[in-house]
Amino acid sequence: MIGLISATAAGATARDRLAAAWPDRTRVYEGPVGDAVRAAFAECEQLVCFLATGAVVRLLAPLLADKRTDPGVVCVDEGGRFAVSLVGGHGGGANELAVEVGELLAAQPVVTTATDAVGVTGLDTLGFPVEGDVAGVSRALLDGEPVALDAELAWPLPPLKVSANGSYIIHVSDRAAEPGEREVVLRPPSLVVGVGASKGAPVDEVVGLVESAVRDAGLSLKSLAELATVDAKSDEPGIVGAARRLGVPLVTYSAEELAAVEVPNPSEAPLAAVGTPSVAEAAALALGGELLVPKRKSERSDGRPAMATCAVVRRLARGRLAVVGLGPGARDLLTPRAKAELRRAAVLVGLDQYVDQIRDLLRPGTLVLESGLGAEEERARTAVAEARKGQAVALIGSGDAGVYAMASPALAEASDDIDVVGVPGVTAALAAAAILGAPLGHDHVSISLSDLHTPWEIIERRVRAAAEADIVVTFYNPRSRGRDWQLPKALAILAEHRDPGTPVGVVRNASRPDESSRLTTLAALDPATVDMMTVVTVGNTATRDIAGRMVTPRGYRWQEVAE
Repeated sequence: MIGLISATAAGATARDRLAAAWPDRTRVYEGPVGDAVRAAFAECEQLVCFLATGAVVRLLAPLLADKRTDPGVVCVDEGGRFAVSLVGGHGGGANELAVEVGELLAAQPVVTTATDAVGVTGLDTLGFPVEGDVAGVSRALLDGEPVALDAELAWPLPPLKVSANGSYIIHVSDRAAEPGEREVVLRPPSLVVGVGASKGAPVDEVVGLVESAVRDAGLSLKSLAELATVDAKSDEPGIVGAARRLGVPLVTYSAEELAAVEVPNPSEAPLAAVGTPSVAEAAALALGGELLVPKRKSERSDGRPAMATCAVVRRLARGRLAVVGLGPGARDLLTPRAKAELRRAAVLVGLDQYVDQIRDLLRPGTLVLESGLGAEEERARTAVAEARKGQAVALIGSGDAGVYAMASPALAEASDDIDVVGVPGVTAALAAAAILGAPLGHDHVSISLSDLHTPWEIIERRVRAAAEADIVVTFYNPRSRGRDWQLPKALAILAEHRDPGTPVGVVRNASRPDESSRLTTLAALDPATVDMMTVVTVGNTATRDIAGRMVTPRGYRWQEVAE
């Protein structure tokens, strides 16, 4: 919950805007400001104070205890100009909250955390525990000192500016070894514990079994990702309570799914009870991995039979491939999600000219693998191969990555051994349409006139079908130096079914500094004025030139009424 505190009418106005926008996330604290801040600090995960920073500092000072547990605090000035991340930038999420508040209130977010200020990945922002000399190693990263990465586990980390050797070390491990001087250990969520339990098994018995199994294997409980069991035990209080106490989700599988998992220690007892010869081992191994601790039973001090079993598996690290659409070129048409994925990627793969567009958005330490025109399949293979190494990879393309871009060759190469995320982008057709007016107001189709990958016979059949169906057509790749006859041929096919005065929109370099556009007609368009940087949109029989804008009505009946 986010506590909202204000002292003046202006602050209350901005406060109420946040409360209205986030009704399920916020709580307004009324009354004397000091009392309100103290109450919100004790009850909320985050605070937004519409007060002077000096006043907030004095109110917070006696309350601060530990940056790992204190709420994140954002301070907004009376004029609503700035949203300042004041306390708990990383641990309390104040940096992200300042950005969110800034977007909602049109205020400038102010983030002074050193790593954020220079774009270096903060070790305490990775989403899993970190132990050791976090401040010292972070300072070394900031100062450009050599920091070595010792990754016992391959895990899709964000970019870290590391060297082969260094006096500072970042370990990636789920083992219980303590970090030494100038070292940190990142604890990725690599351990899955399968659990079985008799009806009525106490929570303490299940928790004690899990903790001892992990510790005895020399592993860290901070790398525990989840407990897993059979569906029939999904509401068993001892198992549910254990997951809650350990702070991890409980994942369940059907008896049929678990019965299909090969395990070293099957048993008749669970087969008779829940329909599978293994619960603990099978649940832990359900999604694959390395069995580190075979099935073991709990030990009871009262001498009674054990009521719980568990097994520990190290899950296989899965690489992450984000296929990112960069939009048509303008920075303000690059989506926030695309920006976030670019900053998250440790490896970036893309066409050299597209890499140049967004190079300034990459974090220090990002490995950039760029190539020239005509290497789409090679880039797709490279991106998938890097993801299979356990890396966090971004594969970029212009417009939307799924439209004449990199998504299809990448997904043709990828299998289910990596995670794939699609990030949509503004396509060239949409960018051009916004410039022209509303040419895509009814059914429309995009057709590439490049026959480098598609035989012309197929392209011609598609153009003819669109012409006969009276569909608005946007032509990609309309004309190049070596392909100068396809556009005239396509226009001739459309002319068999449409009036010579049918509006045609021509947009070159949509959304870029040298953008140009014009509205002409099917009869008047000169194909020689078109090149590969151009998008050509041909209207249907209902499309009109209205005040210099290309407009296709949403329905033919509307057009009839207008006439």
